Amino acid sequence: DDEMVKLAVKNAEKIAAGHCFVVFLKGCYPINVLNDIKKVQEVCTIFAASANPAKVIIYETKLGGEAARAIIGIADGYKSKGVEKEEHIKERKEFLRKIGYKR
Repeated sequence: DDEMVKLAVKNAEKIAAGHCFVVFLKGCYPINVLNDIKKVQEVCTIFAASANPAKVIIYETKLGGEAARAIIGIADGYKSKGVEKEEHIKERKEFLRKIGYKR
């Protein structure tokens, strides 16, 4: 999908860190493709797989006199609202079954 490719390129250029890639999805949930991405040999770490708003935390330094940037983390989603209650656990599990993640 051209729109998703453009978004991924735009965000990768903003991040401007070496050895990283960005994936945007439409019409599915990140959890539906996460295991397939993990199976790619070159993938060492996945920082986030979320539909939540996220901020990339970058560290900038110099290597051999040149600027270098690295992703050190992701701020993903909002502050926790507390511990799940039984009704919320049931809703979450039903949702995960609905999208085909849990049986």
